[in-house]
Amino acid sequence: MSWTLVESDEALAAALQSLPAGADIAIDTEFMRTSTFYPKIALLQLFTGDQVYLIDPLAITDLDGLRAMLTDPAHLKVLHSGSEDLEVFSHWLGILPEPLVDTQRAASLLGEAGGLGYRNIVERFLGVELDKGETRSDWLRRPLSDSQCHYAAMDVLHLLPVWEILKERAVSADRMPWLLEEGIELRRAMEDREHEPFRRVKGAGKLSARQLATLAQLVAWREERARNADKPRGWVLDDKACVAIARAMPGSQDALADLGAVPPSVLRKQGDVLLDIVEQSAKLTEDELPASFPSPLDERQRGQLKMLKHSAREHAAKIGVAPEMMLTAADIELLVREQSGETVKIPRRWAGWRQEMVIKPLRELAA
Repeated sequence: MSWTLVESDEALAAALQSLPAGADIAIDTEFMRTSTFYPKIALLQLFTGDQVYLIDPLAITDLDGLRAMLTDPAHLKVLHSGSEDLEVFSHWLGILPEPLVDTQRAASLLGEAGGLGYRNIVERFLGVELDKGETRSDWLRRPLSDSQCHYAAMDVLHLLPVWEILKERAVSADRMPWLLEEGIELRRAMEDREHEPFRRVKGAGKLSARQLATLAQLVAWREERARNADKPRGWVLDDKACVAIARAMPGSQDALADLGAVPPSVLRKQGDVLLDIVEQSAKLTEDELPASFPSPLDERQRGQLKMLKHSAREHAAKIGVAPEMMLTAADIELLVREQSGETVKIPRRWAGWRQEMVIKPLRELAA
């Protein structure tokens, strides 16, 4: 197996020009993210069935051709477990690939076990056992070794044959639209990550509306500092400390220190800022507070949740979809709350194939 290492704008233009018209393109990235907020792109791999291109982003200055190819509707982009790759593209190129399919999701929609890793899916579909050799490699080091290039090429060389098998099965089962919908959902999930990030902080669900407002402002402050410094969020303030401050809403440096959750260096440098955030949150009117998390399910709802989870697993087996791909536990809880008369916000992922194949029958069962 050979590959072409692309290390100049001219070589990239030639590589993009050589891509077959309308071809499906397997895509993967290598990146580093040990001490930064943003992932550092180190390599982009492309494969159309004829040639593997290893594109060195450290040597490329003109990225417009890549942006055009990655958003060209004539080329279906094929990724595996692509959420991190999408984050790389979003920061590096300012775009998200489309249209796209994710072979991990595609396999789950076609009856395979959910969450298959790349090595597992290649072995299952192609009978090829991949080497782990460069898993922990320093991809930002130059020059890249032959071993690194071989490993990177393998990540896309086998991805396209796997996709061809999945595509044939999807077309036969009339599920190709499902796979394309999941590609759209993957992009939406990436975009939705920016909305109310404080709600994803562990422990947020136990806070009052006023405490949530404090947490929201703490998380927003942390996000801005982390982005500006290109450092991990925990470098600014970890989740545990954010929740502790929001819960206690301390009014002095001593009270802030007594929490035992804020590192001394942060207390010294940012203590006044943290106290100001708490003070500003305390002044918000009731109308300005974020919506609280819903109250815990009551005994009857918990019984219905258990029943629906069991029914969802049976229904998944019936239609040949991995249960975890069909609906999440949060989705099923939302169905229970909806049936109980609570006002719920319907997730966008409930549309499309899930609406008729999953949501409608489970709603009828819950009723």
